[in-house]
Amino acid sequence: MSQPKKIILIGSAYPLRGGGIASFNERLAREFMAQGFDTTIYTFSLQYPKILFPGTTQYSNELPPADLKIKVSINSINPFNWIKVGNELRKIKPDIIIVRYWLPFMGPCFGTILRRAKKNKHTKVVCIADNIIPHEKRPGDTLFTKYFVKPVDAFITMSKNVLRDLQQFVMNKPSQFIPHPLYDNFGEIVSKDEAREKLGIGLDEKIILFFGFIRKYKGLDILLEAMKILKDQNQQVKLLVAGEFYDDRKIYEQLINKLGIRDWLILHTDFIPDSEVKYYLCAADCVVQPYRHATQSGVTPLAYHFEKPMIVTNVGGLPDMVPGKIGLIAEPDAKDIANKIIEFFQLGDNYFLPHLREEKKKYSWDNMVQAIITLADKIT
Repeated sequence: MSQPKKIILIGSAYPLRGGGIASFNERLAREFMAQGFDTTIYTFSLQYPKILFPGTTQYSNELPPADLKIKVSINSINPFNWIKVGNELRKIKPDIIIVRYWLPFMGPCFGTILRRAKKNKHTKVVCIADNIIPHEKRPGDTLFTKYFVKPVDAFITMSKNVLRDLQQFVMNKPSQFIPHPLYDNFGEIVSKDEAREKLGIGLDEKIILFFGFIRKYKGLDILLEAMKILKDQNQQVKLLVAGEFYDDRKIYEQLINKLGIRDWLILHTDFIPDSEVKYYLCAADCVVQPYRHATQSGVTPLAYHFEKPMIVTNVGGLPDMVPGKIGLIAEPDAKDIANKIIEFFQLGDNYFLPHLREEKKKYSWDNMVQAIITLADKIT
């Protein structure tokens, strides 16, 4: 019997807090392990210097995952560390290194590690690219990304837009679009009544949910303006905001006061631990993603898993994940979003649920694993 393939996954994981990327990496590692691969995650001892991290803390206060092999070793700003980690991986000789790329800031670090690791003439590198061109641009983005992509052998993107962006940097390397798998690692669906009781929300209220880190490109301010329109029309809908501010909180507080909508909001704007995610999704009637621009969103597979219809804006890859009767698509402006919220409650849950349950079957973690293995096999 041959030895199982050795997989190294480079990216965020425990003890860094959850959030989309860390949760994805840990879930992907579990899928590889379930299929018999020898899998280790290499995560960060330092992911971001404080000046680049807008949240309260980068570290989790939950228990470590007992079933995963996680090595805390990468310092994103120390070139000597990059050489050390790269040399270590060169000696380990993994069959495949899977590296997550979401921010050009990581380009020098990851690019150096991969160059050192590939000196063993054995390891193949597959990148899962969340973004190639970042949401918030900074000097050096293009240079850092060019440096990163050179040692990568193949690419997977979870948005067709990112696949197109990749063509600006990469020619003649295998690349493939694979939809973001479902986040099925946040527990099972609980009843709406149980979830609302847990969060102190009235059982008869109409609740829409904005979920995730609050950043300008995600358009919470547009949704707040839509809530003003709903209030003026006496639409009895409340907005549950669940996620930590990564923008200046004062901007949003001032807007809420100006619009006079505080009584129409339920604000849970601290970091949401993994163990509580299910309550927020299950308490909602609908998930709203009012993004100004986007590649893909980790909130969409969460909504699929918890079987919540979505209202998404017509930007980036968001509409691709909400075909037909899965949800509604709005333009990224307050009036259209408000109209789609009204339309959603007129149609009701039962209009969307059968289609949502059928569509979610397409987004498996096995699809992602098989795509990675197939791409690696194409690398010469």
